[in-house]
Amino acid sequence: MVISLYIAALKEYLRDRTTLFWTLAFPILFIVLFGLIFSQSGGSTYTVAVVNLDTGPTGQRIVQVFQSPDLAKVFKIKTGTTVTDENAFQDQLKNGKIDMVIVIPPGLSQNAQSGQTTSVQLYYDASKQPSGQIMVGTVQGVLTQINQEMTGKAPLLQAQTQSVNTTTLGAIDFLVPGILAMSLMQLGLFGTTLPIVSLRERKILRRLGATPLPRWALLTSQVLLRLTITLFQTALILGIGYYAFGVHIANPAQTAGIIVLGSLMFISLGYFLASIAKTQDAASGITQAVNFPMLFLSGIFFPLSDLPDFLNWIVRIIPLTYLADAMRQMMINSTPSFPITTDLAVIAGWTVVCGILAARLFSWE
Repeated sequence: MVISLYIAALKEYLRDRTTLFWTLAFPILFIVLFGLIFSQSGGSTYTVAVVNLDTGPTGQRIVQVFQSPDLAKVFKIKTGTTVTDENAFQDQLKNGKIDMVIVIPPGLSQNAQSGQTTSVQLYYDASKQPSGQIMVGTVQGVLTQINQEMTGKAPLLQAQTQSVNTTTLGAIDFLVPGILAMSLMQLGLFGTTLPIVSLRERKILRRLGATPLPRWALLTSQVLLRLTITLFQTALILGIGYYAFGVHIANPAQTAGIIVLGSLMFISLGYFLASIAKTQDAASGITQAVNFPMLFLSGIFFPLSDLPDFLNWIVRIIPLTYLADAMRQMMINSTPSFPITTDLAVIAGWTVVCGILAARLFSWE
């Protein structure tokens, strides 16, 4: 019985070209577009810790340059002078509280006076693209400036980068988890809300509700259909990302679990929206009103740190924010915006709350 309903719902879904576009073609278009033409942009401010273990003038000069008004437009500087400070900043970097740690090694001034080249250590999270490349480039420019001040000498300072992420990542690695999270949202909003409201408006739900057919069987078949679509669209997105652009998947099993949880969350949200929308026009307006804030304020295309501070309260109530963060943590071991337990709790909370509201408000006619 459930299988027959599932097959019927699948045929109904395949006939709806608009829904097919939003749940399949739209996310695929995004990944191909960003994979081919994504480019870097500046203008952000990054929190950088500078740990000066050198007691001489060169180390002090480096700190002064990083604290100059010109670099204040790019870097918000924290300073330290001990190994203890370095360890504390490293922990903050791993927890996503700062963006980079610069360590000026002991004896740097003495090495510079003797003409010996010395490396300044840069620690950053390579999963945060393109911000990581921007920060590294800026620091290298600072060291080049200081080298030029040492007139008549060969370059004595060089940057040695070390990522807290063990995998070499590109900008597309940051984008794909967000695009995948977006596709799950589109499935819940456009692939659940609009078809359900259409069935109700055409009185198909009313006729099904009047039959001896158990309503749980109908709902189960609809959920299974959308989980099937989730698996299909996930395979397409990850397949294109992996084979065309070399996207990394660090934890496949955990990623699959997050995908299922995220899909259930947005399916339950879709049923809730279908419960309060009486017509297809109303459903279209409601889904668009929910879609666009999540699309641009959840950090799926750029780090949350790049958003203005006054939008933080919106960012923190949007479910897509937590799904995208969990996806990045699982797929590329990204430095978290939130602890994974917080992400999972919020996803589960939205799923349960929307499911309860949908069950109480859902109407078959």
